[in-house]
Amino acid sequence: MRKTVVCAMLCLVLAAFAARAASPVEDPKACQQCGMDRVRFAHSRMIVEYADGSVTGICSIHCAAADIKKHAGKAVKSLKVADYGTKELTDAKNATWVVGGKQKGVMTGVPKWAFAKSSDAQAFVKESGGKVTPFRDVMKAAEAEVSH
Repeated sequence: MRKTVVCAMLCLVLAAFAARAASPVEDPKACQQCGMDRVRFAHSRMIVEYADGSVTGICSIHCAAADIKKHAGKAVKSLKVADYGTKELTDAKNATWVVGGKQKGVMTGVPKWAFAKSSDAQAFVKESGGKVTPFRDVMKAAEAEVSH
């Protein structure tokens, strides 16, 4: 019996390591702003690419706003965000954003989620609440949170 339990536990540990190794989340695995696990928060992660070629991996729009503020002298070349459902990266400015709702946000009291498809955002709002919000307003809200 004991061998079976030990074997089962070993299999679970190995499966967890294999799942993490096979993660679709690009490096870095930890947010470069706050240190949170970007694999765990793959649904809210972002990539900030600056015009000088530097790239920052972030866990959320909150940390993206903080990173952009920290590097105020650098121009942002691109801003990618994970689609809430698929976790695939998409252009943050072209994503459909939902603010609010009953899902707990990442690094914020007011959740902000991105969707590659407007229909997915609408379905999320119907199920979890929140409001479809233009990217510029989402970014302004994240910047305001960072300013406090």
